[in-house]
Amino acid sequence: MSNPHGSTFAGRVGWGDRPAVVVVDLVRAYTAPGGPFFLGSPTVADACADLVAAARDGGHPVLWTIVRFAADMGDAGFFAAKVPALACFAEGAPGGWGELTLAPGAGDAVVAKQHASSFAGTSLAATLRTRGVDTVVVAGVSTSGCVRATAADASAAGFRPIVVADACADRSPALHEQNLADLDAKYADVVDLAGAVDRLRASS
Repeated sequence: MSNPHGSTFAGRVGWGDRPAVVVVDLVRAYTAPGGPFFLGSPTVADACADLVAAARDGGHPVLWTIVRFAADMGDAGFFAAKVPALACFAEGAPGGWGELTLAPGAGDAVVAKQHASSFAGTSLAATLRTRGVDTVVVAGVSTSGCVRATAADASAAGFRPIVVADACADRSPALHEQNLADLDAKYADVVDLAGAVDRLRASS
């Protein structure tokens, strides 16, 4: 993205040498018709699949996050108070809404979380550091929620955050675009899918 803010915002963090792709919460609740959080995006799953394929071609780690709560929602805290429909992610909840839309590879890590950020209360940062990762390429859903929180916390944890605009989705195009603009201004570099795919393949 260009810098519309002058020198005040939207500097670049750039790519490091060891990227990993983190696909945030791309589960049936968001991608399947009738899902409690269905976004109606016809492209996000395909874009994530292209990004994951590029990471595999380049030999880079791919990690997935899911939301999972205890059957009684006792570990959901105030997140579920704000969003009661999160009960669809409780252990044993009907519908299979917490199932990943795309199948992880044999060597991929799947990180279960209870908060918006993929880093909050999880092993994600340690897993990335163990693999020598310096750049977190974020995709998934939703742009204003868990993608945004994950990108901001990636920066706070010392990783270079890259958000792939075409591989994210939200409840409306306006909400998606507004949050991408704010992420690019303050927390992450927002890039398009083609550029991210080329970079992941080229850095093998």
